[in-house]
Amino acid sequence: MRVAAGQFAVTPDWETNARTCVQLMRRAAEQGASLLVLPEALLARDDSDPDLSVKSAQPLDGGFLNLLRAESQTNRLVTILTVHVPTAQGRAANTLVALRGGDIIARYQKIHLYDAFSMQESRRVDAGSVLPPLLDVEDMRVGLMTCYDLRFPEMALSLALQGADLLALPAAWVRGPLKEHHWSTLLAARALDATCGIVAAGECGNKNIGLSRIVDPSGVTLAGAGVTPQLIFAEMSKASIEHIRDRLPVLKNRRFAPPQIL
Repeated sequence: MRVAAGQFAVTPDWETNARTCVQLMRRAAEQGASLLVLPEALLARDDSDPDLSVKSAQPLDGGFLNLLRAESQTNRLVTILTVHVPTAQGRAANTLVALRGGDIIARYQKIHLYDAFSMQESRRVDAGSVLPPLLDVEDMRVGLMTCYDLRFPEMALSLALQGADLLALPAAWVRGPLKEHHWSTLLAARALDATCGIVAAGECGNKNIGLSRIVDPSGVTLAGAGVTPQLIFAEMSKASIEHIRDRLPVLKNRRFAPPQIL
């Protein structure tokens, strides 16, 4: 199965960002991808207003996703991304959506909010509490995670124990000392913990690192982007994942149940 990760710099204008997503979806489909992962919080971003992503929140039937759903009707590509959805009193939910055939086929409200490194996502965003169902994409089962979830190995393990072969991870990984190192190390570690492939897409604006990656279950990077807009591809197969799991049967050999997510 051909998988893709697309990264770009999110602008303050949701229509501009929607058009960029549509272009990436079209290119991924034209190049034979079955799965495309885009970054986190794609409605709007402004370096001078850290709350713009929440202020610009739209419902799932809003203009942004309607444009992407229209493009999704033209192919069988599964596209995964996150947007902010209004909740109450100026707050929002950081919501991952998966699109296929013009429909929203899955959604997930981010469980682990980024209250770290002097930032506090929970100030304006409501955390979720439920793991999403796995998605079937061709012969693979795909688990869904968002950005900061990457730092919590029990989540990747829980998805793998439910049967995930791949993990899809939209992200907006904030720059900072050693943050690029954390990103690459954690992607490899979660792949090895869960013996899952990972398709991770990172926003590449001024404050976020980009560096989208497609990683195999041995922790090897199959394709990687830099810090500018890019669309990357790699091949993943059920057989190769099963081969790695036969040689490294950590899911069978484990002796402890994963802790509860919340």
